[in-house]
Parts: sequence; C-alpha cells; structure tokens
Amino acid sequence: MIDAYRSSAARDWDAEFANMAFVPGADALPDRWATDAATYRERVAVEEVAYGDGPRERLDLIRPEGPPRGLAVFVHGGYWMKFDKSLWTHFAEGARVRSWAVALPSYPLAPEVRIRDITQAIGRAVARAVALADGPIRLAGHSAGGHLVARMICADTPLPAEVRERIGHTLSISGLHDLAPLRNAALNETLRLDEAEARAESAVVHDPLPGTRLTAWVGGGERPEFLRQSRLLALAWGGREADAACMVDGSHDHFSVIEGLRDPDSPITNAFVG
Repeated sequence: MIDAYRSSAARDWDAEFANMAFVPGADALPDRWATDAATYRERVAVEEVAYGDGPRERLDLIRPEGPPRGLAVFVHGGYWMKFDKSLWTHFAEGARVRSWAVALPSYPLAPEVRIRDITQAIGRAVARAVALADGPIRLAGHSAGGHLVARMICADTPLPAEVRERIGHTLSISGLHDLAPLRNAALNETLRLDEAEARAESAVVHDPLPGTRLTAWVGGGERPEFLRQSRLLALAWGGREADAACMVDGSHDHFSVIEGLRDPDSPITNAFVG
C-alpha cells in the first residue's frame, strides 16, 4: 500500500479550520459542556485563583481526595477568541481521580489582545498554579490550548527555570503549531496575525527546551489541517532531540477526541498523567 500526501496551493483555509461545520450536532456542544461542567462543580470543590490583574486572568484548581501526585494543567481551545474555564471543569475528572491536582485557566481573548499576549498570560497562569501543588507538572491543551502548552516548552518559554524544570510531559491535543495558514482564513479578521507574529508564535519553528517530552494527539476524523499540524510538530521536534510523538486516535473528531479526559482509565488520560 502506498500512503501519499499532497498539499495544494488552492486549499480552502476557511474549510480547513471550520471544525464545527464538519461535525454533526456540534452547535449544541457548548451548551452541553456548560451543563456538564456546572453539574460537575456541584460535587467537586473548585478553588478560583487569580494569576494576574485582568478580569479573565483566573484559574480554577481542583484537588484530588488525597495528597496530589503533582499538578496537571489543562488549557482550553476556541481559536484564542472564545470560551473560558467554566465550560471545561468536568474534563479534570480523569486526572483528579488519578490523584493529580488540576488547574484550568481562563485567559484574555482576541481581538482585545494578540496571540503573543495570550502566550504570556498562560505562562503567568502556569507559574501561579505550580505554587499551589508540589511535584511534577503535566501540561495539556486542546486546539488553541494545544498551541499554548506547546509554547510553554519552546526555548523562548515565558516560564521561569524552576517551573520549566518540573514539566515532565506535554500533551497537545488537536493543537495548532504552524500559524501561518491562519493568515489565509477569515479567522484572521479577529486574530490579526501578521507574518512576524505568525512565525514567532509557531512552535514548529522554535527549538524545544532540552529534555522535552511531547505527544501531539489528534483524532483520525479531524480536518486534514489538524492532522498535518500534529504530525508536523512531532516530526520537527523529533529532529531537534525532543522525545516527540504523534498519536492519531481512531476516528475521533475535533471535539470527541477530548472526551476521554473524563475517564481515568482512558488512553488519553494515561498520556496526560500516566
């Protein structure tokens, strides 16, 4: 069997990034996430902690029942322009049951800020969260959140040395690691990426921190561009002495791929905190 890949200069970039348009029933997902997250908060204690002065610079911390094994950080997606921590609380369950403290930050959104500003905000969020739980750190992020956690382990990371040294593994789920194509999509009317920022914020052109362990996890049923982006980061960083892998998860779409984070025994939870 021959496995071939060909890119095209005439790609429809709006379609490549239109995840909801290609998943039946996706319009109902934000309401479902909000309901499930609110129900989860009724039975699990959540501490809200400020990590900056801005109204969105807040994170939720969920502690396990006993002493934590370490800190697991999950950064949500939404193309850097949508959502906040309140929709994702229930995705902490898998890691929490496995005795990890879980931090879920909100962050400032475009167009009020640039993507480079959001990267710096997540750096502040992680630095604040690590003061709340001892032990190793695991990072995970979905979609735009995958971009943000990958940026935490680039050589130009905003994290201080004492924080980056505790990061044992980073899981970028359906992450965006090559931002140049976004300049060709309608999304850029909000993101306002220019050539310089797109390059500076693309993890694929950066060297990873020494000793980096990264898994780029992506659903097999996702848009072709998301498969390309995950494979690209693993290939690029694997050539720069990182322990990098790409895992294509069955036929999952861009949204079902994160559902396993709710299950402490799922393969994706094991990749996150195993």
